[in-house]
Amino acid sequence: MNEELKENIMGALELVIDPELGIDIVNLGLVYDVEMDDEDKLTVTMTLTAMGCPLAGTIVDQVKRALADIPEIKDVDVNIVWNPPWNKDMMSRYAKIALGIR
Repeated sequence: MNEELKENIMGALELVIDPELGIDIVNLGLVYDVEMDDEDKLTVTMTLTAMGCPLAGTIVDQVKRALADIPEIKDVDVNIVWNPPWNKDMMSRYAKIALGIR
């Protein structure tokens, strides 16, 4: 995957807002990796802020919808992982400021 496509993907994922925190999943540090296979299937490896998040299905659906308009992507698989565990240090400076975290 070229850098321009990766930037487009990450930009689209910035439109996915965590409903509990009101910040996008990229700036929260929830997206760990994006990989495209030879059949143009994108795998988004990400985590959630907490195990058992009741909105996990909603976030996965939003990820798929956000990426639907990128023509290079034929299919999307969202892989939720728990390792490494998410923590506030993974957030961008923007997210920390928005949430009042130092």
